[in-house]
Amino acid sequence: MSEHANSAASAWATWPLEREVVIARVVDADRQTAFRAWSDPTQIVKWFGPEGFELETHEIDICAGGVWRFDMKAPDGTLYPNRMEFLRIKEPNLIELSHGTDSDDDPDRFQMLVTFDEQSNGKTVVTLRQMHPTAERRNIVIGFGAVEYGAQTLDKLAGHIARKSAAA
Repeated sequence: MSEHANSAASAWATWPLEREVVIARVVDADRQTAFRAWSDPTQIVKWFGPEGFELETHEIDICAGGVWRFDMKAPDGTLYPNRMEFLRIKEPNLIELSHGTDSDDDPDRFQMLVTFDEQSNGKTVVTLRQMHPTAERRNIVIGFGAVEYGAQTLDKLAGHIARKSAAA
C-alpha cells in the first residue's frame, strides 16, 4: 500500500464518529458490476444524485488524482456546482474522494469512502461513509436531508444496475 493510501486508511480509522454519515444499500449485482457502475464515467452520469435531480458534467476523470466537475440541477431549477476529487481507487473494493462545491476553498468539503462488499449470494453491499469537517456541519447536512438523498442515490444505482442486467 502506498504512503498516501496508508495515511488515508489511518485517517478513516481515527476520524471522530460525530462527523460521520453512513448510508448503505444492497444491490443485486456482483462487486465488480457495482464497482464499475461507480467508476465508469459513462455509467455514473446516468444514475448519480437524488430523485428528480439532473446532472450536467463539465469534466470527468475517475482515477486517483482525477476530478469530476458537474452541476446538479434540483427539480426547482436550482443549480448546485459540485466537484469530486478522487483520492484513492482500489478496484473492486473502494473509492475514496473529496466532495464539495466546485470551489478550491470550500470549507464544507467532506471526505467520502465508497466500499463494495460482496455477499455470499452474489449481491453487493455498497456503503457510503461521509466524513464532514465538523460535527456541526454533519448535523446541518443531516438536517437538510442528506441521508435521504444518499439513500435515493443508492436506489438509483440499484435501478441502473437492474436495467443494465435486464438489457444484457
